[in-house]
Amino acid sequence: EPQSRRVLTLADPAYPQALLNIEDPPVMLYAIGAEQAWGPQGLNAVQERCIAVVGSRNPTPQGLANAHDFAASLADSGLTIVSGLALGIDGAAHEGALDGGTRDQIATIAVVGTGLDRVYPRQHRVLAHRIAQRGVILSEYPLGTAPLAAHFPMRNRIISGLSRGTLVVEAALQSGSLITARMALEQGRDVFAIPGS
Repeated sequence: EPQSRRVLTLADPAYPQALLNIEDPPVMLYAIGAEQAWGPQGLNAVQERCIAVVGSRNPTPQGLANAHDFAASLADSGLTIVSGLALGIDGAAHEGALDGGTRDQIATIAVVGTGLDRVYPRQHRVLAHRIAQRGVILSEYPLGTAPLAAHFPMRNRIISGLSRGTLVVEAALQSGSLITARMALEQGRDVFAIPGS
């Protein structure tokens, strides 16, 4: 599968227009992804159909299954799943999107808190490679940027900003997922939750 790397500036036609409406849009986005992400059916076409799926890094087995199955079903109906490539719910959501989406669809977008030359967490190296082939990985951080704790709450505004709505699947009270949900509300987006424990 061909994949390409891009640096998207605010003036680039492929820069996601939805991000121009958030409070602090990233000035540059580093991107790696499927060739079709940059064309007319690319990032700007799919953002009308993006939904974020976020949640705990230490979910229950039921939470993992919910994240995977909801993402697969949403991707199957033509939506693009946005998440943060973290352990737990994020990873399950990306996997579900890849399982449910078709070959020619941008199935999933991962927004990461490191440079694109790093995969964090390391356990998601294979998953990141699959996303780069059939979706897009985005970062506002230049190559070589390490996984600093402050970057992860910052990237959440991009996850929510890209998406029409955010679905929370299991989240601790002091969690990044709830930060993302709050940002989604502040950005005028919808927030959904899967009822559970």
